[in-house]
Amino acid sequence: MARAPFQVLVLPYRRSGARLEYAVFRRADLGVWQGIAGGGENDETPDEAASREAFEEAGISSSSSVQRLACVSAIAVEHFSDRQSWDPCLQTIPEYGYAVDADGQSLHLSIAHTDVRWVDLEEGLALLEWESNRTALRELDERLTGRSSDRTSGS
Repeated sequence: MARAPFQVLVLPYRRSGARLEYAVFRRADLGVWQGIAGGGENDETPDEAASREAFEEAGISSSSSVQRLACVSAIAVEHFSDRQSWDPCLQTIPEYGYAVDADGQSLHLSIAHTDVRWVDLEEGLALLEWESNRTALRELDERLTGRSSDRTSGS
């Protein structure tokens, strides 16, 4: 099955009382923290890929609605082994951000991850390895809380 030349980033969230929590995952291969990430398969749209990845990597019900975020990042194709099947002129692929409400669901880890943590915004910003993940987390938090964030780093 051919991987489509795009990436999806999915951030699960839940409400714990008055507190918002976000799930972050430790990658098995690199040991870093990230959201759920993966690529489209064959003719999948980014929306379909986001829903499938949330199910495959965390066991989030495929009936859970994924919401597209505004943030789109670019990732160099050199990071993907599937790049041989893509247009050789392609230098980057888009990474589309998504959110999924995981309230009331137990998360399950795939072999891609060794750990999952529910964190608040500040801890998430400190843990996440890539700026694209932090940007998506900030946007999601602003959407859910209605508060604007001026945070520019994970510190």
